[in-house]
Amino acid sequence: MIRFGPFEFDAPQRRLLREGSEVHLTPKSFDLLAALIDAAPRVLPKREIHERLWPGGVVSDATLVGMVKELRRALGDHDSGASLIRTVHRIGYSFDAALTPVAPRAENGWCWLITSGRRVPLVEGANTIGRDPRSWLPLDHATVSRHHARIILSATGTLLEDLGSKNGTRVGNVRVTGSVVLRDGDRVTFGDVVVTYREAPAELPTATLASRTVDAASSIEP
Repeated sequence: MIRFGPFEFDAPQRRLLREGSEVHLTPKSFDLLAALIDAAPRVLPKREIHERLWPGGVVSDATLVGMVKELRRALGDHDSGASLIRTVHRIGYSFDAALTPVAPRAENGWCWLITSGRRVPLVEGANTIGRDPRSWLPLDHATVSRHHARIILSATGTLLEDLGSKNGTRVGNVRVTGSVVLRDGDRVTFGDVVVTYREAPAELPTATLASRTVDAASSIEP
């Protein structure tokens, strides 16, 4: 997985996420984004793009221009002074954002939340929390804002950010302002909803993981 700005790009899974929410791209536009990221930071000539996306076919430059426009809309790439996709006239395009490889952790079940007695694994990147049913963790509660908070999981740690919620986010008794690092066993409150953050090394035996999950679930207030 590759991260740039608020986006996570997962080529094998064919997914582009913005703060945990999937961004729709047509298949060929996704392929174009993959090609640009693979080639970054060098300029990818139009000839190479055509060979990769339409091997043996003939497609007009207008089609390619339309796909670049689609990508820019999807990425919110409207700043001509700091464009993510740079046009090199008569030659091709380059992807100019800083790219950060992210080591996968979510598949190993290293980090999760315990809520209402159930275990919810965190995914790599941004995990949004709120009353919006499209959130990674939807919480249907009057004290939870539509876009309440997010938890960002990366190879270097787990960060919790409040998104300007009305009733606030707390770790223990401390209200979150900006972002804070989560530690194993932290009790996090979104409005009046309490969850527990858990993490474990990948080599921890399954039986031990199960035991710790049950212990964490029993500690949650009804």
